[in-house]
Amino acid sequence: MPIKSRIRTVPHYPKQGVMFRDITTLLKDAEGFRITIDQFVKRYTGRKIDIVAAIEARGFMFGSALAFQLGVGFVPIRKTGKLPWQTVGHDYALEYGTDRIEMHADAISSGDTVLLVDDLIATGGTAAAACKLIESMGGKIIECCFVIDLPDLGGRKRLEEIGQKVFALCEFEGD
Repeated sequence: MPIKSRIRTVPHYPKQGVMFRDITTLLKDAEGFRITIDQFVKRYTGRKIDIVAAIEARGFMFGSALAFQLGVGFVPIRKTGKLPWQTVGHDYALEYGTDRIEMHADAISSGDTVLLVDDLIATGGTAAAACKLIESMGGKIIECCFVIDLPDLGGRKRLEEIGQKVFALCEFEGD
């Protein structure tokens, strides 16, 4: 059974007209979760990766498992105010207002090769901000990988326009 069929769609959440792609059904399915991580491991085994960085919070589940399997370090990228030590951050625009993501100031060293992971790419705003944050620390992003791509929202294109390679295990188009 493919990964896509293990992801639940919740209509009209969090607001009317949105089709929310819920990965909790994939996570609770032991075989589905294993297949997901195995597919990422297969893609990235043998590539020079120093750090897997993942975006809060659902990205942590995939990123940490992938880092463990690859035998590399894991770096969480979090919303502002969530990390206990000195941080560096990047502000980015939302539809209405701004947001900020942060990581510890010593999380990435200049020259580190970094794989960026999240559960889903939609508009790409948070992922693009994470890329800029990693690069500001001297990290080199080898690829941005996601379980789900929502191509109609343009996130992949947005990341590619800033020079990033993008990979996703499945897509949900339309609605």
